[in-house]
Amino acid sequence: MTASPNDGKPLVRDVAGTAFERIPIKTHVVMAGEDIIEVVVRYAADVVRPGDTLFVTEKIVAITQGRSYPVDSINARPLAHRLSRYVTKTSHGIGLGMPETMEMALRECGTPRILFAAAVAAVTKAFGRKGDFYRIAGPKARGIDGPTHNTIPPYNTQVVLVPLRSREVARELQSALGGKIEVAIVDINDFGGNVLGSTLTSDGEKQLVGILADNPLGQNHQSTPLGVVRPATA
Repeated sequence: MTASPNDGKPLVRDVAGTAFERIPIKTHVVMAGEDIIEVVVRYAADVVRPGDTLFVTEKIVAITQGRSYPVDSINARPLAHRLSRYVTKTSHGIGLGMPETMEMALRECGTPRILFAAAVAAVTKAFGRKGDFYRIAGPKARGIDGPTHNTIPPYNTQVVLVPLRSREVARELQSALGGKIEVAIVDINDFGGNVLGSTLTSDGEKQLVGILADNPLGQNHQSTPLGVVRPATA
């Protein structure tokens, strides 16, 4: 296989003096109910080599777990409508700035936690401090993906939640692919990212976030929810 990057993304990135290839892996449009192990093995087994790190987007894992919901199927309560009006809209995405995504945050995190996060954020924002809402609401709220026009259909009209058991899924994928690679479930976008669960050490996770900092899988219609990281050859 000849490694090639997505449009506008370099194949190789240098981190702390070491060059790494980031090889995107194209798949079909994965749907709810599919087996994430089967999907990943089908597309990645012939690409990975011993010592590689396979990274899998959290969105594809969540979708196979049935954690993707059409916007028009979400009945947002009045509280969700009110709270969503106070969420700052940024170029990062819609976040919880629409009633349907806020409703899912209330369901995922519990109403008391979301109300507490909103109350603290209202106070600290007045003093110029930002980000307290998501820090208090936690990763389940922070990781909710709202619908965007540049997402592959049908997910351009759906709300996708954070996947369950990310660390366990990473270990299952590692085993299914022969056990000689590392696996990470990642939430990466054009503004940064984090590792939700992996077989890596904490230092390995930090390094991986740096390697993927420019989002080599892209943010639009690339249909590459998997990728491989390996040291670049001269």
